[in-house]
Order: sequence, then C-alpha cells, then structure tokens
Amino acid sequence: MARMRSKRHAPLREDFMLNEQRKTEQGIFDHNTMRVLGKLFSKGIVSKLDYLIARGKEADIYLAEVGNSEIVEGEQLIALKFFRVDSTTFFNIKDYILGDPRFERQIGRGRYSIIKTWCKKEFGNLSIAIQAGVHAPKPYIYSENILGMQFLGDKENIAPKLLDTELENPGAILNYIIKDVGRLFSYGLVHTDLSEYNILMHNGLPYMIDFGQAISIKHPRAQEFLKRDLANLLKFFRKRYKIEKSIEECYNKVVSNNVRKV
Repeated sequence: MARMRSKRHAPLREDFMLNEQRKTEQGIFDHNTMRVLGKLFSKGIVSKLDYLIARGKEADIYLAEVGNSEIVEGEQLIALKFFRVDSTTFFNIKDYILGDPRFERQIGRGRYSIIKTWCKKEFGNLSIAIQAGVHAPKPYIYSENILGMQFLGDKENIAPKLLDTELENPGAILNYIIKDVGRLFSYGLVHTDLSEYNILMHNGLPYMIDFGQAISIKHPRAQEFLKRDLANLLKFFRKRYKIEKSIEECYNKVVSNNVRKV
C-alpha cells in the first residue's frame, strides 16, 4: 500500500491553453510532427489530444483519447510521447545508441535521424520490458518522433512518481524494483537512468518509465550503468526510509539470479 504525497490533477483550461501556446512557440508541434500526428488520427489510434502531462529534456508527453484502431483496443486513453527535434541534448543521446549493436548502424547524419532512432529504440526497449514481465507502460505504436504507449493513471489523476509517494511498505517495493531490474537484465537490457524520478506508482506497484536510454547488456558500459541504477535506488531508499542494502549484494543478485535469455 502507498499513499501519494501529492496528486497531479488535470490542469485548468487556462493552464492548458498557456501550455499549448508555450509549446507551439518552442516548436514541439513543428510541421513534421503535425504530419506524423495527423497519421495517428487518420489511422484511428488517436481521436483527441487532451493536455500535457509531463515535460522532459528530450520529449513531452500528452494525454490523448484513443480512436477505433485495434492497436489500442480496450483502452480509452493513451500517452503520446513527442520527441523534440530541436532538443539541445540530442547529441548526448548518441552515447546510448553508439555501442548498442541493435541500433548504432541505423543512425544517419542528421538530427532528425537520431531522434527517429531514439523513438524506435524506446519502443523496442518497452516491448522487451513487457516480454520480461517488468511493470512498464505497454508500447502501442511509434512513428518517426512520436511514441504511443499505455497511460498510467486515469482522466483525473496521473500516476505519481516514486519521489512523490509515501510508501507504507518501502522494503517490499524496493525488493520488487530490484527483481524487475533482474528481469530486464535477463532479457538483455539495462535501464541506465533508473531513479525515484523514473518510477511511477500505479495500482500499488512500481512501474519503470523512460526506456529510451536503456541499452543492451552487450554495450561496453552496461555493468557500469547497472551499478549506477542500483546506487541511485539504494540512495533514495536509504535517505527516505532508512533501508540499508549494499550495491554489490544487489548487483550480484541481479546478475547471478537471472539467466540471460538473449
């Protein structure tokens, strides 16, 4: 069980309009993005774009209502992740593509090519996470710089970050996350950016998000990133809940208890 420290509610209409204006001014809805979004509408994947629910360095996420496409059958809401073509951090993300044998040959020379590869990479990583039994948003579709995935929450409330949740059973939640890290590792992936900011609490369980930077365990820095993920988690639970676990113990549990399926 867990209770939220704070709830993120749907913004007021005035706030929504201001956000829309700001995003337009910043270029998130440029010509290419609008063209791709139009395809999602025409295919029945999206019927209405609602409001901004999250903003990151490389992308913004909007809540949308689904159309009649079988791809999102049974869902009423979907999260659309728009990767910014004009992101100032797009050079940094190359570090998580170069060295990953699945995608490094797909990078072109231009900025837009990198962004499209990053979007495809997150879709693929989420697909692997779901196959591994990891709690993460289900990916539905990707097209150029837009990713459609499961929305965690409901029309009124967005699933809160681990940071914004007061856990009643923090030890059990920490163990659950470490098991998911192990499940992901057994299917050949390391998240590389796991922290209290990239875990949402949904229906009492921790869901990993932001898989764009996740890398193959064949990446030359995979072990380094895995230990960093564990260090970030343990630091948060130690400071917030006074839970002590060693990085080496957790690392060995993740690596030795999970037979690689790749």
